[in-house]
Amino acid sequence: MREQHLDEQHELRAALREVTGLCAAVFGFSALVNLLIFTGPLYMMQVYDRVLAAHSVETLLALSVIALVMFVFIGLFDAIRGLVLLRIGARMQKRLDARVMVAALRRLEQTPGAAEGLAAEQDVEALHRLIASPVVVALCDVVWAPLFLAALFVFDAALGWLALGGGGFLVLLALMAGWLAREPLSVAAPPAAAAARLAAQMRVDPSGLRATGLSAGVLRLWTDHSMSALSFRVTAMDRTAMVGAATRALRMALQSAVLGLGALLVLRDELGAGALFAASVMTGRALAPVEIAISQWTMVTRALEAWQRLARLLESAPDISPRLPLPRPEARLEVRGLRARPPGATRPTLWIDRLELRPGQVLGVIGPSGSGKSTFARAVAAVWPPQAGSIRLGGAKLPLQDDTAVGYLPQTIFLIEGTVAQNIARFAPEPDHGAIIAAARNAGAHEMILGLPQGYDTRLAFGGAPLSGGQAQRISLARAMFGNPVMLVLDEPHAHLDHAGAEALAQTLRHVRAGGGIAVITAHRPVALALCDLILVLDEGRVRAFGPRDQVLRAMLQSSANTTLRAVATAARA
Repeated sequence: MREQHLDEQHELRAALREVTGLCAAVFGFSALVNLLIFTGPLYMMQVYDRVLAAHSVETLLALSVIALVMFVFIGLFDAIRGLVLLRIGARMQKRLDARVMVAALRRLEQTPGAAEGLAAEQDVEALHRLIASPVVVALCDVVWAPLFLAALFVFDAALGWLALGGGGFLVLLALMAGWLAREPLSVAAPPAAAAARLAAQMRVDPSGLRATGLSAGVLRLWTDHSMSALSFRVTAMDRTAMVGAATRALRMALQSAVLGLGALLVLRDELGAGALFAASVMTGRALAPVEIAISQWTMVTRALEAWQRLARLLESAPDISPRLPLPRPEARLEVRGLRARPPGATRPTLWIDRLELRPGQVLGVIGPSGSGKSTFARAVAAVWPPQAGSIRLGGAKLPLQDDTAVGYLPQTIFLIEGTVAQNIARFAPEPDHGAIIAAARNAGAHEMILGLPQGYDTRLAFGGAPLSGGQAQRISLARAMFGNPVMLVLDEPHAHLDHAGAEALAQTLRHVRAGGGIAVITAHRPVALALCDLILVLDEGRVRAFGPRDQVLRAMLQSSANTTLRAVATAARA
């Protein structure tokens, strides 16, 4: 189990290894800062034991100048250490951001609403905040606490044992703070994840949420989850705050105890007056990092939870190694032994043993609602990986490295904030403007786009506003045609199209056929089947018929016992 846990964290550990040099620099500057911290105690000892005894102003000035220079270096090295920690956090975030985002999207594809996927960005940010926080500085300083304790033993063993005993008790308090905060924070995680899922769903379509009367109920449910998580987090922070207050009181009491014991030793002539105050300062310095760590323990706990979630996320969506680039595939689709299911389903909802499409063929997929049409479309478009079997395009297994080889138009219109041109070009960093216009022309959307206020430079909001549903659908169709795909997959493309849009769709299918490509179109409307060469009939995830269009429709009319399928065939033949 431990080996598996370590294996899950290998990518995070690899990211840490990339900043090993910077971590070594932090350790080096921490050593310099903590060594120079002895400047204060040594200055006190020299002032009390030499300057005051000798009444030497020159010695006082010399010591003061030296101490001032040392304090300047302390500030300089401490600032550099803080800057290096900021760079470590930034480099870690830069290293993980894109990889974690890809993994989060893949995880959400597999399991919609997965906590690891929803919280991925916040988890990376939590690690960044921890690295740049005073906690890491305190942890760097606590390594040097034995050095200050050793100095106390040099002054007198009694001082050393007193500080060591108090420090051990502070460490126990730190462990207690972690133990007390762990349970409420773990209990807060499920309602916090539920609140995050609801918030993400509410942000998708707030107008639709209000119009359907769901706002009040969903908002109340979100509030319940959020307040439940908050109450447990407050409990954790209360416990940490109480332990932190006890820690501060104990540290101050311990410093006073060291001062009192030192005074007793001075009265016995076993310790100098300068060493008395130096011992108090070094005790505070040795114990201060523990106090800081306890006061920020909630941040440490959240960062550890974020680390574990990120480890699980990256393990569930491993990085795909680059493959040897293949030439553009031939327009030949081969499906063998396909078993597919939507994310979250426990068993296959689609079974196809064998299916082939050749260049220039258009396949229409029909069937009643819930028959598996969209599952088939998403499987051949490599949106949902097959549970079993294979889907190959030009002999190569999907998905392909060439994203433009397959064009996909989903049922739900999905446009990102940006210009029309950016959406058509799939937000490529340096798109070919000629390819953008060609895609729009092939989709029959060029004239419509020119009629927009700024043409191809018209800015769209998320979802496509201010476009109408039909306009957004045609922009999405142009995006599917970007790069002149070998295979075009259209899932219910007539859903938002008017007569002009339907004509544009027909033009697109004719272009694909004339260019030797292949197309797959799922449909309810008979008009969608007019340009189809082949028909695939699905019912309850099974193939009921497959073959030339007229032959399949005629056979359905003659033999189908399913009234829904008979109605579809009748409408298609009309």
